[in-house]
Amino acid sequence: MAGRAVPVMFMCHALLSIPYQGMVQVMDERIKKSQLARLSRIEGQVRGVARMIEEERYCIDVLTQIRAVRAALDKVEQETLGDHLKHCVAHAFHGGTERDRQVKIDELLEVLDSRRR
Repeated sequence: MAGRAVPVMFMCHALLSIPYQGMVQVMDERIKKSQLARLSRIEGQVRGVARMIEEERYCIDVLTQIRAVRAALDKVEQETLGDHLKHCVAHAFHGGTERDRQVKIDELLEVLDSRRR
């Protein structure tokens, strides 16, 4: 895209966003705070799993903790996806262009497809 200007496509959470592959977005402040707290707890859980492995703890106990970390990450993903649908995708469908809508559909399909891999 050398030499071509990248157009601003829409507003998301009252902040300007640019198209996919260079998108900068800010999520709802309440959700952001919740997500950061959850990720901090997950970070502690991961350090705990590392300690368990260092201490050669029972494999099933380690696996149980790994599942807990995955479940916590899944919750972060679910909340982030929900926020995206409620704000960014809803805006594209209610106030955006046909191209905006198609971009959001393509992004969602790509993310959902990558979860199956």
